[in-house]
Amino acid sequence: MRHDHLITSKQLSRGDIETVLDRAAEIDADPSAVADRHANTLLGLLFFEPSTRTKMSFETAMKRLGGDVVDMGSVESSSVKKGETLADTVRVIEGYTDALVLRHPKQGAATMASEFVDVPLLNAGDGAGHHPTQTMLDLYTIRENAGLDDLTIGIMGDLKYGRTVHSLAHALTNFETQQHFISPESLQLPREVVYDLHQRQDGTGIKEHESLEGVLPSLDVLYVTRIQRERFPDENEYQKVAGEYQIDAETLEAASDDLTVMHPLPRVDEIAPEIDDTDYAAYFDQAHNGVPVRMALLDLLLSDDRGIRGETDE
Repeated sequence: MRHDHLITSKQLSRGDIETVLDRAAEIDADPSAVADRHANTLLGLLFFEPSTRTKMSFETAMKRLGGDVVDMGSVESSSVKKGETLADTVRVIEGYTDALVLRHPKQGAATMASEFVDVPLLNAGDGAGHHPTQTMLDLYTIRENAGLDDLTIGIMGDLKYGRTVHSLAHALTNFETQQHFISPESLQLPREVVYDLHQRQDGTGIKEHESLEGVLPSLDVLYVTRIQRERFPDENEYQKVAGEYQIDAETLEAASDDLTVMHPLPRVDEIAPEIDDTDYAAYFDQAHNGVPVRMALLDLLLSDDRGIRGETDE
């Protein structure tokens, strides 16, 4: 399957994913080999929400490929403040750049924006929707630590609003995985996401829980997420669940010695700092993996035969 935009992980086959991860591994092993591969290429950054890791890693990735970036800047300092539509914004900035990266607070914004541009557009997060480039670096980290087949993963925290969770869960259905979703009832996966996952994986690898305790010993990977205060329409609802589902050294006494603990970051108090220096912790490596993975995505989308195409796909 060939793609000129990356909007959601649902569009990717196993072959597509492996193509990106294999390319990222090549780049990770020898970044100098691609140092001038995309010289004179400009990447446009359109971030309508705050970002540290995603924005900086895309900028780093483009520059390490020999290109450069132009940044829309904050919403407050742009024409968006004057009432310019997203469609007009992307059409204008498309004229300055060779590819676009878009983060937007509204779910579906990236899909809509992609209909107005001819250059590659990468979704860097659309509200509570999807975050496919984060998913690719998550998969890269999982593959490096535990492998992607015969995998048992626990995904814990804010599963309702967590776009990283939605994207990762869909992508994992391309592999032989058991997915355990751990959250309070009020933050369970949206029912439409659960239905879609069951359709994609016959329902056999999808289970939901309110407690980590019963499933922790069986996990190869524990993917922890932040309770996202900014997504809650009601502050009182946030306060009811704030601080739940924290892990510390005592929590992990029941875990396998080979457990890998991941987090898309930023964290608040979900993972105690005492975990940082243990063999369990992979979340800082996970963040670092954003550069080679995003280099691979940009390289594939900006190459002469533009697109992401798995070797097994027609």
